[in-house]
Amino acid sequence: MAEKLTIQPLTREAFAPFGTVIEADPASMRHINGGTTERYHALAEAEAVGEDAKVIINLFRGAPRAFPYAVDMMERHPFGSQSFSPIDDRPWLVIAAEDEGGRPGRPQVFRAGGRQGVNYRRNVWHHPLMTLGAPSDFLVVDRLGGGVNLEEFFFETPFIIEQP
Repeated sequence: MAEKLTIQPLTREAFAPFGTVIEADPASMRHINGGTTERYHALAEAEAVGEDAKVIINLFRGAPRAFPYAVDMMERHPFGSQSFSPIDDRPWLVIAAEDEGGRPGRPQVFRAGGRQGVNYRRNVWHHPLMTLGAPSDFLVVDRLGGGVNLEEFFFETPFIIEQP
């Protein structure tokens, strides 16, 4: 029988085991460009290791999911971090799990605001992009380089998200 997952707010503390929440943090703000621009400095660190590794910037357009939704798989990237920052200011879901002996543990679901992004550390289990309500665009910082940087795991029994 499928186990139900609850959705919790995306906070720095709750997401810390998986990576970093990317959002304007007043503690990191400094004025630049003659005082006309607020820079929120070093909100997350991109990771890229391995042969010919480099950090790249992508645009992903995610189709919204239908609910209830069965979380039947997770993925991870062993050679690089992966960050998602929404462009369209729409809420979205972030799903991550701690590693349990080379496979994902019980997933945790976070509701992110349209001005919150995340940076999954390398090798962190997460679900692919999950948008809500309408197609949504994201700036994605990712690794490009040699080696297989994608590992997928499929659950025998899915977990269910009833309604965001």
